[in-house]
Amino acid sequence: MFAERLHTFITNPQAIVDLRRYFGIGLPPGAVPFTGSRFEHLAGGGDRPEVADRITAEDLVAVQTLSVIVPVPVALDILEGRLGARLSGLLHAIPRDVDMADADAVVVADGSPADQAWRLLCEQHGVNWVIAGKVLARKRPRLLPVYDRVVRCALGRPRPFWLSLHAALREDDAALHRQLLKLRQAAGLPETVSALRVCDVAVWMNHRALGHACP
Repeated sequence: MFAERLHTFITNPQAIVDLRRYFGIGLPPGAVPFTGSRFEHLAGGGDRPEVADRITAEDLVAVQTLSVIVPVPVALDILEGRLGARLSGLLHAIPRDVDMADADAVVVADGSPADQAWRLLCEQHGVNWVIAGKVLARKRPRLLPVYDRVVRCALGRPRPFWLSLHAALREDDAALHRQLLKLRQAAGLPETVSALRVCDVAVWMNHRALGHACP
């Protein structure tokens, strides 16, 4: 089961070590954290109230810390054109201050504003599902997950991913969500790192170390 796969990654003692390494906690002299450790914190975060409903240049730089790039023509359309206006309208309809585990399934279901925003981004030349997801995760880090090929490989390609993750987080009175919060605390991470991001990094670091080979 999907939830069981997640639980295996999250309860692995290596998860605490991996999270501390990724976010640069307790590193030896000369060691540096992963650039992705700046994803949610760069310029105060993408979900701060004054910018929560529009994608900024800072957001596009933040996405680059996760090793993807929004193509320049698309970036310009987001910052100065019609695409940005359309995305802002959709972002306005996506809750900002709720965790995925606490949200109704309809918030991340097919046809929701979040799904529409993801599909709109995926329609742009040079923007794939990974890039689109990372842009939206920057804007709604508590509600929408970072999801890439390594994580997809590790978790067995559940479809649809958002709804599968939502269901797993809510099972047994949100036991998995509460476990992620405990893991965050055990690793010494700030509360500004969402439960979803703890999950993503724990899975990604572990599967990457094992030698991700899925397409």
